[in-house]
Amino acid sequence: MRLLVVEDEEDLAGALRVGLARAGYAVDLAADAAAAYELLRVNAYDLMLLDVNLPDVDGFAVCRAVRRGEVEVAGEAELRVLMLTARGALGDRVRGLDEGADDYLVKPFALAELLARVRALLRRDTGGTSAVLSVGALTLDTARHEVRQGARQLHLTRKEFGVLEYLMTRPGRVVPAEELLEHVWDAHADPFTETVRVTVGTLRRKLTGDDDEPPIETVIGRGYRLREMSA
Repeated sequence: MRLLVVEDEEDLAGALRVGLARAGYAVDLAADAAAAYELLRVNAYDLMLLDVNLPDVDGFAVCRAVRRGEVEVAGEAELRVLMLTARGALGDRVRGLDEGADDYLVKPFALAELLARVRALLRRDTGGTSAVLSVGALTLDTARHEVRQGARQLHLTRKEFGVLEYLMTRPGRVVPAEELLEHVWDAHADPFTETVRVTVGTLRRKLTGDDDEPPIETVIGRGYRLREMSA
């Protein structure tokens, strides 16, 4: 899943990028509202982590502009917004939620809590209530970062995990390679490389095991589909 962190404190922004990337997320950074608006226009994000005290426009105004459609936002799904701020007064929390934020976390916070809130917000788009995704014999634990195929534990790279998580939230649907690139890789990915094809290929080999039919199908000219397998 791809996240946008809007934070002007350079050290905190860097720490968030590292912590979120280690959890398997693709992360882009913006230091102010203007940079955030430009990134939102060109990239499809699953979640925005938004500081309130920005140098140009406060985060409340950014959230309001996004919710009112005053800012062009790429992608078809509604953008989730998690506000991160030192302004923890009741009035500030209420205002943030009323402006359209999905959640509000007060600084300082523990990374473990932030990751749990991120997982909870991302589950809303799939209608899930658990950190564990299941499709047939496949189970993917977003909290523990573990994948099992029946009794067999699979050892995946971060990108393989990200691709599988994205496909498991959309079983049976054909997902174009461009969509995977948008949601699993960050802004530094080269869109003209075959990185998606290579990653899907290695993931497919790990998932196939003794099964003659790989669970990930290539739909020529359209993309990839995770078969809705029986357990």
